[in-house]
Amino acid sequence: MINKLLIIAITAMFLLAGCGSGGDVSKIDGAWDAHADEPIKYVGENQPDKDYYDGALPHAVGVRHYQAYRANRSFPTEGNAPGFTYNHQPYLAYWGDKFVLQFLEGLYQEHTPPTRIAYAESQDGRTWTAPRVLFPEYTLPEVAQDGIVIPAGTKSVMHQRMGWYVAPNGLLLASGFYSFAATPRYAPNKGLGIGRVVREVKEDGSFGPIYFVRYNSHVGWNESNTNYPLYTSSDDADFVAACESLLADKLVTLQWWEEDRGEDGFFVINPSGKVEQDPTANIVGFTTSAGAGKSFGYYIRPDGITVGVWKNGWGALSNDNGATWTDIAKNKSLWTTGAKTWVQKTDDGKYSLVHDQSATKRNRYPLAIMTSTDGHEFDNLLTVQGEVPPERYQGIHKNPGPQYVRGIFPGNGNPPGDEQWVAYSMNKEDIWVTSIPTPVTGSVAEHVADDFNNAASEADVKMWNFYMPQWAPISLANDPADFDNTVLELLDEEPYDYALAERIFPRSDRVAIGFRLWIDELKRGSFFAMEVQNEHGVRPLKLRFDEAWLSFSHFKTRGPNPVKLELGQWYEVRLLINCSTQTYAITVNGEAAHEAIAFGQQVDSVSRLVFRTGPYRGGARKWLADSGEPRAGGMYREDLPGSEAKFGTNRFYLDDVNTSAVQ
Repeated sequence: MINKLLIIAITAMFLLAGCGSGGDVSKIDGAWDAHADEPIKYVGENQPDKDYYDGALPHAVGVRHYQAYRANRSFPTEGNAPGFTYNHQPYLAYWGDKFVLQFLEGLYQEHTPPTRIAYAESQDGRTWTAPRVLFPEYTLPEVAQDGIVIPAGTKSVMHQRMGWYVAPNGLLLASGFYSFAATPRYAPNKGLGIGRVVREVKEDGSFGPIYFVRYNSHVGWNESNTNYPLYTSSDDADFVAACESLLADKLVTLQWWEEDRGEDGFFVINPSGKVEQDPTANIVGFTTSAGAGKSFGYYIRPDGITVGVWKNGWGALSNDNGATWTDIAKNKSLWTTGAKTWVQKTDDGKYSLVHDQSATKRNRYPLAIMTSTDGHEFDNLLTVQGEVPPERYQGIHKNPGPQYVRGIFPGNGNPPGDEQWVAYSMNKEDIWVTSIPTPVTGSVAEHVADDFNNAASEADVKMWNFYMPQWAPISLANDPADFDNTVLELLDEEPYDYALAERIFPRSDRVAIGFRLWIDELKRGSFFAMEVQNEHGVRPLKLRFDEAWLSFSHFKTRGPNPVKLELGQWYEVRLLINCSTQTYAITVNGEAAHEAIAFGQQVDSVSRLVFRTGPYRGGARKWLADSGEPRAGGMYREDLPGSEAKFGTNRFYLDDVNTSAVQ
């Protein structure tokens, strides 16, 4: 075998010459690189349907969605005005027995100054502190390069490709990148920005001083023309040691490549595959062919091979812990959208890949998961997040949907329990955190018998999927008629979103379903929805509870007649679903309401209960799904009115949810 040091030296020579991502390294060591032409491969049959936000895929069981930050321009959480409503690129870690989260903030759209990095923390991943400024706005000197001139005094544009680093000495370092953008269409991540900054986040939540850990010195930035000193000037030996460890970790710092792009040997590969000189600015500028080399992550397969993962479906392999790599290659079976792809080893010993598996390869939904045992072939495609609420704020580059997903980078902690945790932005304005139970599954074997009495919080209610905006939380509460009984409360004060509770049950063609519902408070015009669906979200049965009536879905007829309701009392509802006759029967408080209501949509089986505090919105507009909307990158509507204040209280209690087989 060729000496490893010689391999590294040869690789460095190729990189400095601008010759790809590692020369012929992939040919050196034989069979280990058998998958180099497609490091990750999806081999399953399920694929998303472009006409539905959840892709009409089966849903992963037991997934919990928590809105960590809700954007609000007029009444920002932090108490400052104006509020920052462009929020994106979140990063998550678990350190000091708590979750820590940082994300990029802009006033209203991407690549538009001023921007900054916000910080929040949570003990349980469910309830988050109000964000604080982690990396503040940065005032630029005059910038004259790349054919542009930016006046002195302009605020910088930050860019995030790395968030956290837990050092071997236990310190937690936060990281950010200061750059600039001449226009919203100008990319701040092409190697021309100022440099990488770090600061310590301490156990009490306070922050240490800000230092640069690496300048973009190849374009002239250094300690003399920037606002923060180099880390070596710190008199904190532990902090300096943490920075040195960070700089030495080539797998971690490969996340920096696209913002840095230095050719000084710091990076072991150039994952773009292409280096070009910019003759107009007399400096080195870079292009990333087809988006290669961005948003790096990695995992280690059972055979010890390191798999590098970049956005836009790119990947590579290493058999020496990231010192050398195969040529970067396309993972052709990943239907990517320009958003990030996240892969990690989970607590059950398998591997999960989470990203927007897009039927159009343009729309950023659904957020899906696929799993693998060998780290190469992935299967079992399921929807993790299929909700796409309306965009409340307009802006350039504001793609709809859950996007830029990131889990906890290797070395940055492992929360208690067997769940996988990921963070992402929704519509590039709200920040969400999601837990996914492992092993990941889209079906259950046993019927439902849930009375909520043995749970301390909604997190203990297993097998349920909860979607919980900050203004539409789901929690456990005391039964309003029996203080000793525990029930599930769905509260909704959100003008443009809702609370959703979903329970998957065994796939059935005939099934009995029961639940109790109490409507405590209800704003006029609002309602509570209950649906029975099949695994692809087809809805044969839809019930609507409002302040006066229980109404039923119908197909082509005017009926059936509704049932009279009153607020402030329990209603016990029993359904008998019969897919053979395409009908269902319903009783309310023991009295038969209807014996054979025709299905609204035909299905062969059902397997999903959905309880929701607002109307159905799962069907993507067809013209949107086909073409990505005929608009200029997000600038196509006014801000939604009335989104910045709670709209009134809707409060519902749910109890004794059950299903059973019918012969």
